[in-house]
Amino acid sequence: MLSHSLLFASLLLGPAAARGVTDDAKAAPNSKRADTIPGGKKAGSAGGRAVPYWQDHLGWWYDWTPSPEAQGSVVPVSMLWGSGNNGEQDAARFAEFQALASAPQYLLGFNEPDCSGPDTSANIAVDQGVGLWNQLIAPMGDQGSLLGSPSMCMQKDESWLQEFSGQQLSRGWDFTAIHVYKPDMTGVQEDIDHYWNTYGKPIWVTEFGCVYDQDNFTPCSDQGQVSQWISDVVDLFENNEHVMAYAYTDGGGLGEVWPPITSDGSLSQSGQAYLDAISRYN
Repeated sequence: MLSHSLLFASLLLGPAAARGVTDDAKAAPNSKRADTIPGGKKAGSAGGRAVPYWQDHLGWWYDWTPSPEAQGSVVPVSMLWGSGNNGEQDAARFAEFQALASAPQYLLGFNEPDCSGPDTSANIAVDQGVGLWNQLIAPMGDQGSLLGSPSMCMQKDESWLQEFSGQQLSRGWDFTAIHVYKPDMTGVQEDIDHYWNTYGKPIWVTEFGCVYDQDNFTPCSDQGQVSQWISDVVDLFENNEHVMAYAYTDGGGLGEVWPPITSDGSLSQSGQAYLDAISRYN
């Protein structure tokens, strides 16, 4: 098996160059190749509520804020969620980002700028995103942060990131952050293939869940189906050479079965399914 550093270096020579993704989007990737698998383990948590149960098997976690707290040896990953203009949480996170005293180890770009829900998606126009990226995110890369792209609401049907990547970015991203909400592994693989074939950079799946995304974004509701889906998707992510990281999301809107923690604070059946799956690898 290739080392993490050699694997990442090889991935950077991917298909993007043959497809017209601009040099600006690929400009000056960070040299810290070995750090692309955060904490040395692909498995992560988006939200963090179940980290105390999963932490021995996790490499990283984040909570959509610029400065998540450390949880044991699990690496906290920072994010600039939005422009500060799409809800109270967005404004608070933007102010928190501006107060950062130093560049974080990892920095994720905007959360779903291609959708509009207040405090659920960032709702940023491409030209505004370019300005914010060059002003606030790219300088962190210059100081040593590994940068993740903005993550898309529209999954493989996105156009925002394609337009963004063609603009004059002062520094490109080091890895592509994606969201995957699909009911089966065929859909999951199609999303991964889109981002790899379009941008040719290592992939972090920063949110995923079992959802019928073509049916009004209806969450999967059968526990047996969800538990099997979790087992299958972890196998897919762990065995896909383009995926460097993935995070089980605590986010809302995913029904009664998906949340990893029950109302009394214990691990749910779905949370246990994730623990069982990631324990096979870490």
